[in-house]
Amino acid sequence: MTAAGPIGAHVPSIDPLQEAAERGADVVQVFLSNPQSWRKPAPRADAAALRASPLPLYAHAPYLINVASPNNRVRIPSRTILADTLEAAAAVGAAGVVVHAGHVGDDEDPLVGVDRWRKALEAVDRAVPVFIENTAGGGNAVLRDLGRLGPLWEAIGHLGVGICLDTCHAWAAGEDLETLVDRVRAVTGAVHLVHCNDSRDPAGSSRDRHTGLGRGLIPPELLVQVAAAAAAPIVVETPDEDGSQAADIAWLRQRLAGA
Repeated sequence: MTAAGPIGAHVPSIDPLQEAAERGADVVQVFLSNPQSWRKPAPRADAAALRASPLPLYAHAPYLINVASPNNRVRIPSRTILADTLEAAAAVGAAGVVVHAGHVGDDEDPLVGVDRWRKALEAVDRAVPVFIENTAGGGNAVLRDLGRLGPLWEAIGHLGVGICLDTCHAWAAGEDLETLVDRVRAVTGAVHLVHCNDSRDPAGSSRDRHTGLGRGLIPPELLVQVAAAAAAPIVVETPDEDGSQAADIAWLRQRLAGA
């Protein structure tokens, strides 16, 4: 563990504890179900072991979830699978569930998503915290522009939620990474989780393509600055090719130790 918080990775879900050991990870993140499916997560045979482990575990909700959608055929199933994921996360002792902030309709002001988020959270049993993640692109995105965080937090900040900051998403959205953590903390009081990812694309590209730390277009000093300033658990969601996630964890630990 560094002063910035435990550092780990998003890993395959079959055996998270073994995956963590192989990477030297202090924390892991997993999907508890197919990220492209509405199907309810199945009970895990290793639930007791995961609950008993001191290793913090975060669950990432399916990508299909969009509780801000104007379409009932998307919004209502999104609430259902969010509730199912929260229940499954509680069963394994997860520290939180990460959910993308989503999008409103193409012709809607993104701020209309604020009330839809409030209704969604009030409609589900929040057995573990919900960590809302900033997204990379789309003019109708609820949280591409972190300047929209204030109204969202005013509506839902009291409902057991946190913020997950993704560096690649913020870079792709054209956010200033030097001031990112201070701006977010001014609204939420804290950063609750960091997704520390480099980007294959230029700033402001709106493209969500992660790559290994120090191998993309985000200046390394900015990645380290965000990770250090956030003082929160850190998860790398980088490709794991030939042990490259272990290398990313080591890369970040080394630089944070000297920060």
